Amino acid sequence: MDMKGYSGCWTKRRNELFFAARHTRRQHQCIQASPVAPEKTVAQNHSLKMAAAISQNALPVLPIFVALLLLVTSISPVLSIHIFPDSGHRSPANQTFRPEAELLKLRRIRAHLKRINKPAVKTIKSPDGDLIDCVLSHQQPAFDHPQLKGQRPLDPPERPKGYSNRETVEESLQLWTDSGESCPEGTVPIRKTTEEDILRASSIRRFGRKPRNVRRDSTGSGHEHAVVFVNGDQYYGAKASINVWTPLVTDQYEFSLSQIWVIAGSFGNDLNTIEAGWQVSPELYGDNYPRFFTYWTTDAYQATGCYNLLCSGFIQTNNKVAIGAAISPRSAYNGRQFDIGLMVWKDPKHGHWWLEFGSGLLVGYWPAFLFSHLRSHASMVQFGGEIVNSRSRGYHTGTQMGSGHFAEEGFEKAAYFRNLQVVDWDNNLLPLTNIHQLADHPNCYDIRQGRNNVWGTYFYYGGPGRNVRCP
Repeated sequence: MDMKGYSGCWTKRRNELFFAARHTRRQHQCIQASPVAPEKTVAQNHSLKMAAAISQNALPVLPIFVALLLLVTSISPVLSIHIFPDSGHRSPANQTFRPEAELLKLRRIRAHLKRINKPAVKTIKSPDGDLIDCVLSHQQPAFDHPQLKGQRPLDPPERPKGYSNRETVEESLQLWTDSGESCPEGTVPIRKTTEEDILRASSIRRFGRKPRNVRRDSTGSGHEHAVVFVNGDQYYGAKASINVWTPLVTDQYEFSLSQIWVIAGSFGNDLNTIEAGWQVSPELYGDNYPRFFTYWTTDAYQATGCYNLLCSGFIQTNNKVAIGAAISPRSAYNGRQFDIGLMVWKDPKHGHWWLEFGSGLLVGYWPAFLFSHLRSHASMVQFGGEIVNSRSRGYHTGTQMGSGHFAEEGFEKAAYFRNLQVVDWDNNLLPLTNIHQLADHPNCYDIRQGRNNVWGTYFYYGGPGRNVRCP
């Protein structure tokens, strides 16, 4: 339950009683100043006594109200309330409200916020309402990790051979930079996490983490994909340009994303992944903007890893890109198209996995020690879209993937990935070979792959979700 709303009820009740008392005092003054009939004197004296009593007790009304509340809850300790009536799967219709438990939860939330929101040198207000904190780079959350304490970010690594950032297509930027403000050198921009962000999560412990048991071939998990992938070799990175849209997400606890996966291990408990792309997630961010995001896990999303900088792990080195911030501009149906360049690759010298955003902006890196299988190399690379289908209304979700249109509609209508490449053992960028494609539910979201001299290996993908062929 929203504790701000709860305390607001107390404040509202206190104010009602206070103003009632003041109104009574004003009536008393009018009575004294006006001539009255003798037969009303007794009633007026009674009113005066009541007004005086209320006036004397106007200030301590709140403690009295709290005492009355505790008395009532001791007589009838269960208060039924209905939370998230249309989520369908997160909260039961009736919940027990206990002030002590809610206050304890609030204390835990504030302690967690203190851990992840680091002291800011400067704070920038984004047009979408986000607060971007400029945090000294050596004080970012990554350095809370026992193996990183006291360290500082590494210098940039060598780019893969064959790398070129001579792009002719206009790329997307981030909304917070529209303010004209920037973070000083020596700091990194971090989206500030709020109490509301954590309250939207299923629990404080799971805040900033993907649901467990997420599999690539996740027919029964509620996660649906339209992807191309390569496997059967050793991979040391991946690169692509990803078209940015604003797909509709119809349930607070669903998301729609487009990303690159760098994967090692099995799809059991030892799954290692590094992920980067854009996502729309009302639960995580509280809105429907597409946002640049990262993720990592070394145990199949169970206890390790998180989105963005919401736990210690990823080390940011750039002061111009805020992970988790909204991307702007976005593509329009039958209109201008925008995409973001992304590359993840393993530094041959130190073995860490680096991330590049746009045309040459190094965002930071995942230290090699975070992983087990990915400490050496990846065994699969995957590109494409993913949504969550919660079936909260009893039928397939209407959450869109990509642009919300099927692949067959093509350019300016369907979402795309272009210039897909992988990095080999000798740090060379190479085109994909032996490509596979997968659409878990092609009647809901599909994919079509192609190749030409301008876009290299590319594909269109996505769909509207629920439709006549996807009930």
